[in-house]
Amino acid sequence: MGTKTADEAGAETGAQATNDEQNVQPIEGEEAAGEAREEDLPEEAASEETAPEGPSGVGQGAGAVVAAGLGIVSLTGSWVSTVASARETLVGQLQTSSQASVSKQIKEVYGDAWHATALWGGLFALAALIVGVVVLARPAFGAPGKPQAPWVKSVAWGGVALGIIGLFLAVLKYTDILLGLPSAS
Repeated sequence: MGTKTADEAGAETGAQATNDEQNVQPIEGEEAAGEAREEDLPEEAASEETAPEGPSGVGQGAGAVVAAGLGIVSLTGSWVSTVASARETLVGQLQTSSQASVSKQIKEVYGDAWHATALWGGLFALAALIVGVVVLARPAFGAPGKPQAPWVKSVAWGGVALGIIGLFLAVLKYTDILLGLPSAS
């Protein structure tokens, strides 16, 4: 009938491909018929030969994501700042006697913990700012002819912006301008 098996169809396709290869005539100015042209190579072989040498930008992308992550952590807080705050609270409770004034108790128990949280937030913000600036400045020192991917620039600028905001807020919290301790009077 009109149905072919897989073997018959494969044999016919292979015979047809052989006939097509024999009928190809080189055009004047092309390579010899026995040499392979780049268009004739499989995609994997062509991409391997034409792959650019040098840095791929993966490190810059990772650095940009790290900068943005550090910026977010500087704004939301981290495990380290929570532990430092709890430690300062405990130290304040141990060092303050029950006969101390209320203002001294507030400062020792809550104020130092608040400053520890602000300090760690500021350190994360500073790290985000530094990593973001390094990622943005890297093409000038590494491969000046190779442009940086647009998403890397965007994420790095986001990390820098979050770092600046986090650093600003940390300074305001540490100096008690933002959400300062209540007065005991």
